[in-house]
Amino acid sequence: MSLRLQFWGTRGSIPSPGAKTVRYGGNTPCLELRTESGRLIILDAGTGIRELGRSLIDRANGAPIRGDIFLTHAHWDHIQGFPFFAPIFQRGNHFLVWGSKTLERSIDTVLRDQFSPVVFPVSFEQLDATIDFSEIAAGEQRENDGYVVEAFGVRHPGGALGYRFHEPGAPERALVYISDNELGSGGAYGGPADWKEQLIGFARGARVLIHDTTYTTEEYDHHRGWGHSTYADGVELAIAAQAETLVLFHHEPRRTDEEIDRRVEECRALVHARGARVQVLAAAEGLTLTI
Repeated sequence: MSLRLQFWGTRGSIPSPGAKTVRYGGNTPCLELRTESGRLIILDAGTGIRELGRSLIDRANGAPIRGDIFLTHAHWDHIQGFPFFAPIFQRGNHFLVWGSKTLERSIDTVLRDQFSPVVFPVSFEQLDATIDFSEIAAGEQRENDGYVVEAFGVRHPGGALGYRFHEPGAPERALVYISDNELGSGGAYGGPADWKEQLIGFARGARVLIHDTTYTTEEYDHHRGWGHSTYADGVELAIAAQAETLVLFHHEPRRTDEEIDRRVEECRALVHARGARVQVLAAAEGLTLTI
């Protein structure tokens, strides 16, 4: 039994195409997860979902496309690709979109508003695919068709969720996806005093931990409360949770390929200095992992 993962968008905040971001990619967050049975799970709907949609259509060879879309939250960089996701314009396709129960506005309302004539020329009612919506709360676990998902409330302005996925009967083969989360001391998020310990428990033993590493330590001093973490904080979380692989994610828009190369080496050096055994990778468009 195994999960298969592919990255279609790795950048945070705003798309950053160009010669300096070719290797790691300039699209905003989107990942494709497949269960052993082939069940499709999409994580976030940033601009990376556009190319994913084209690939899904090519692979389907005319067959219906069905899957679940899990949104961590409704900030622009995590939903801006949805109107350009070609499978939603095809009759016979079916998608169930999951969002947090605690958002100020439901994920249904937020996505529908993207199709307002003020900002987009096609209305939601003109979409040919069937699109349903469901909500999941922090601390809730669901078993769906061929997989188990658990949600965890993370520290990000407006609220956001992290997700843990595994196949039934194989909890040790887990993917933990936390796209936007502030591990540092900035921001007034509230929550329980042992939140960090709970987060470590949520990520405990993950085969793959994908975590927000937007800032360097120096950059973070100027962005406290913005809802993002440093490379060093991401490494410390992975070590504490005894994750097998840490994937650096939500790359800062100005971060070049060469800079990310350097950050990866610095993170690996930190792991070595701590005597830990965490593999460190940087998320790159096209990167595939088996969990």
